Amino acid sequence: MKLRITLAISLCTAFAFKAGAQTKAEYQQRINTLYSGVQQHLHDAAAGLYYEDTKPESKKRHSYLWPLCALVQGADEMDKLEPKKHRIDTVLAAIQQYYRATPPAPGYQAMVVHDEKDSRFYDDNQWIGIAALDAYNRTKTKKYLELGKMIHRFQLTAYDDEAGGGLYWKEDERTTKNTCSNGPAVLIALQLYKITKEKKYLDTAMLIYNWTNKNLQAPSGVFYDNIKIPSLNVDKATYTYNAGTMLQANVLLYNITRDQKYLTEAKRIADASKAHFFRNGRLPGNYWFNAVLIRGYMELYKVEKDKARLQFIIDDANAIWNTEREGNLVGKRKEKALIDQAAMIEIYGRLASLK
Repeated sequence: MKLRITLAISLCTAFAFKAGAQTKAEYQQRINTLYSGVQQHLHDAAAGLYYEDTKPESKKRHSYLWPLCALVQGADEMDKLEPKKHRIDTVLAAIQQYYRATPPAPGYQAMVVHDEKDSRFYDDNQWIGIAALDAYNRTKTKKYLELGKMIHRFQLTAYDDEAGGGLYWKEDERTTKNTCSNGPAVLIALQLYKITKEKKYLDTAMLIYNWTNKNLQAPSGVFYDNIKIPSLNVDKATYTYNAGTMLQANVLLYNITRDQKYLTEAKRIADASKAHFFRNGRLPGNYWFNAVLIRGYMELYKVEKDKARLQFIIDDANAIWNTEREGNLVGKRKEKALIDQAAMIEIYGRLASLK
């Protein structure tokens, strides 16, 4: 009798897992639907640029850079599935219109340069660098590596000894050092080390990694938002993307060093993130923050091969498609945002790659 009950439970668990899964073709269809929505509602083909969202007034100016930081990563995921499309190059061409070579190093500002001069955010640049290095690892095309190196040079201009180290968030307002500008910095430096084997990149990664853990990690394992300069007060808000970058960083450090402590820490962050953020069967509502968290889980999956750890991610992605989609766009609000479409393209692309 006990054997029957155990077997029944095992079968139910297996069926539940299978029932929540999608085929690669189904994920590809979702991606195609969302991308067509972006092209139809959010792309200014004449200018080679994008709009922030579908509000009528948004057509009066082009998007901030941040949503394109999401779209460039989504485009790279699309190119993994359909390499001949080269969609990442289309997005990078748009991003180039945000480029400003102002000293101390070239980088991308928050608005299109010919529209207005604007601030340069270090994390905006870093998300682009991460996508570029992902594209390099996929294609071995040198221009993507050079872009990653350019972003690394720019991010180093954010470093000083205030608060004992770390990188600022915003170039012209050096008032906070954030996990969202330090976690990505670690990832860029580690990727450059893996590609070039130049020790300077690993040294930089470890310097920033240690500072971030010391100053911004919560006891639970997730990460606080920022430390304020000069007061050193910590903003203890927690967001999924901050856990995601440091989760991914620990897995990359394990892959590089084979030191078990980094894998142990990655698992701790993964467990803490699910416990902290996954409530009532859902992740928080910012799709793109969650996409960055998922990058960390996907990196861990490559080592663990434990697909069950990803089930809550699959469930949330399915719930968004089934309950938060209108036509060929997703989002809880009536007006649909470019960053949300880009995030879900990335997420569905990553899930498709598991198949």
